[in-house]
Amino acid sequence: MTTLADVARMRLVAQRLVPPATRVADVVSWMGCTQAQDLGAARTAVALRVGASSYAPVHEALDAGTVVRSWPMRGTLHLVAAPDLGWMLGLTSERQVRQARRRHEELGLTPAVQSRAESIATAALDGGGLTRAELMAAWEEGGVDTTGQRGVHLLGLLAHRHVVCLGPVRGGQQEVVRTDRWIRQPRRLEREEAVVEWAVRYFRSHGPATLRDFLWWTKLLVSEVRPFLPQVREALASVTIDGTEYLLDPALPDAYAEHRRATAAPMLLPAFDEILIGYTDRSALLGGHDLERVVPGGNGVFLPLVVQRGQVVGTWRRPRKAGASVQVTAFGSLPPALERRLPALTRALPTRNGRV
Repeated sequence: MTTLADVARMRLVAQRLVPPATRVADVVSWMGCTQAQDLGAARTAVALRVGASSYAPVHEALDAGTVVRSWPMRGTLHLVAAPDLGWMLGLTSERQVRQARRRHEELGLTPAVQSRAESIATAALDGGGLTRAELMAAWEEGGVDTTGQRGVHLLGLLAHRHVVCLGPVRGGQQEVVRTDRWIRQPRRLEREEAVVEWAVRYFRSHGPATLRDFLWWTKLLVSEVRPFLPQVREALASVTIDGTEYLLDPALPDAYAEHRRATAAPMLLPAFDEILIGYTDRSALLGGHDLERVVPGGNGVFLPLVVQRGQVVGTWRRPRKAGASVQVTAFGSLPPALERRLPALTRALPTRNGRV
């Protein structure tokens, strides 16, 4: 019988944390979207999922154009497999732009200003990528005011319109690129096909999860998804726990049985990791603890996680002293075995040039 504790540990397998995958492009595609509001945390999340000791494989995927960073959903940045970005935005961009319209009006981003900014951007990016600072400078030179968050909102607007995205890394910063030049083989999906694929990929990579989780994650409306639920269910398995239905990859129960022991091992996960942020109901991993412990003050900033047996048992931060273990804020008494593992877990964290 599957329990809520099993749900938490099964998600570690579904999300490719146990065991890790091999290629960055594959794991990003499998996940559908990976939270990337904080690029450093996103690089760590993906590197852990491919067993990498450094960010190099993630940067290589960004530089090769197999993975991009943009605003496909929830008005925040995510890593996405490049071919998928267009059809995802086809489902979400209209609503995202509409929700930001009042703020655009407050900032004076009239249709004329938006059109001018798009023309300048497409011309400036014709010869290749630019850093955000370089693009802002091009806008200013062309008479488009970027102060007071105008530049950031214009960048987001053009990303929602699938005009630009964030691609290769230069000097530690991602370049803004034209999607029509950078994404060489975009996938074209009809709306029904896109909804079904996104839902199936979410439940396979994040399951066991609920329909409510998926709707929150994408911000799609139930009316947009309900007509296609029969096709979605056809591709998935389900379990019911305490009257709640969870959908999942049909292959997950066997994979979990094979790797169940490994899901008990402690691990350090970065801030904003999909293992927690990928669901609206986070009770399976929090085990009765208040979300306030992970998001102090409810400010939307998720702290890095200490996880054991699928449960969040504390948060951590990098040490100030080189070579020291991470500093943990435990939710209770830290198990001695976990405390002994902290030096090794710290060394296993991916870094810019390799593990410490």
